[in-house]
Amino acid sequence: MTPTKFFPVLILISLLTVEFGGTALLRMLTSDSDLSDFEEQFFRAGHAHAGVLLILSLVYYIYLDRTEFSEQTQWLTGAALALGVLAQSGGFFLHMALGEERQASAGTALTIGGGVLIAIALATLAYGLVRA
Repeated sequence: MTPTKFFPVLILISLLTVEFGGTALLRMLTSDSDLSDFEEQFFRAGHAHAGVLLILSLVYYIYLDRTEFSEQTQWLTGAALALGVLAQSGGFFLHMALGEERQASAGTALTIGGGVLIAIALATLAYGLVRA
């Protein structure tokens, strides 16, 4: 299976977890849950980033197929994007669970690292499209 077929399948399956997360968040917001404002804020941020970035990545893989990158480069850049999306959105959830208000945490570092991976993947795609 090629990377431009594998990663979209992975992303579509991942979108199911975003749907589940949305349902969980709605249940928590409409019940007597013990979510603090801090936890709610980071749950919403993680959920929103995951949804938007996963949809962005579906478009990414369409364009990745239009480059002249080798299959190995497509695997690397595709993996960088997928890992970046998981790291960036996951960092919000990690900060929600372990972090403190107005202080950096491992979740903060994970979110930043994910953003760096996403930026590298997007810049590489742009380069590949210009060169094609």
